Amino acid sequence: MTSQVGITPKKILIIDDEPHVVTYLETLLQDNGYETVSAANGREASEMLQVGKPDLITLDITMPEQSGIRFYRNLKEDPAFRDIPVLVVTAVTGYGGDPEPFEHFLKNRRQIPPPEGFFSKPIDQDEFLRAVEELVSQKV
Repeated sequence: MTSQVGITPKKILIIDDEPHVVTYLETLLQDNGYETVSAANGREASEMLQVGKPDLITLDITMPEQSGIRFYRNLKEDPAFRDIPVLVVTAVTGYGGDPEPFEHFLKNRRQIPPPEGFFSKPIDQDEFLRAVEELVSQKV
């Protein structure tokens, strides 16, 4: 993906407490024409939302101070932010590294809608970028 002149790049908020994961996602997304900002936990991310609304959020689950699940629940309960698409990017998976049990858990929470996507670490770059492009292109 190349950035077009005069077009504002879509902004993606990366929420992960592992600096190397943040660097990896920032590099991948920036190299593909996206603007990125990052937060190390849900509390920091909540503060960043007050400054500016991103077009998409990538969200880790296990983080200090405020977990990804708590952040996600708060995000989807807030009318100002519930329309922001979320891609969960996490190493938290079921037994044997299978992501399906955890993905099933997230999708079956009745109180909140499921996230728009789920990627277990390490991510498949092409699949991840396709999902990002699809979600941000839906936002006008």
